Amino acid sequence: MLNSLYEACIQACSNCAIVCETCAASCLREDDVKMMARCIELDRDCADLCALAATLMARDSKLAKEMCRICAQACRECAEECGSHQMDHCQACAEACRKCAEECEKMAA
Repeated sequence: MLNSLYEACIQACSNCAIVCETCAASCLREDDVKMMARCIELDRDCADLCALAATLMARDSKLAKEMCRICAQACRECAEECGSHQMDHCQACAEACRKCAEECEKMAA
C-alpha cells in the first residue's frame, strides 16, 4: 500500500514518467527529429527523475523530499519545452509535467 502522505505525488510522478517516455518515442518518429532533440533530452531526463522520485517516496527515503525538488525543476523545464510544440504528444506531456511539478513542489515544501 502506498504511503498516503506520498500517494498523489507518486501517482503524478509515475504518470509523468510514462507520458514523457511516450512523448520521447513519438518525437523520434517526427519528420524533423533534429528539431525535437531538446524535447527528447528533457523527456528522458524527466522520465528518469520522476521514476526515481516515485521509488524514493514509495520506500519513504530521507532523500525523497530533495528528489521531489529536483524532479519539479525537471518537470517545469520539460513542460516549457513540450508546450512550445504543437504535437498532441508534446501537449499531453507538458500537461503531465505541470501536474507532476505541482505535486512535487508540495512534497518538497
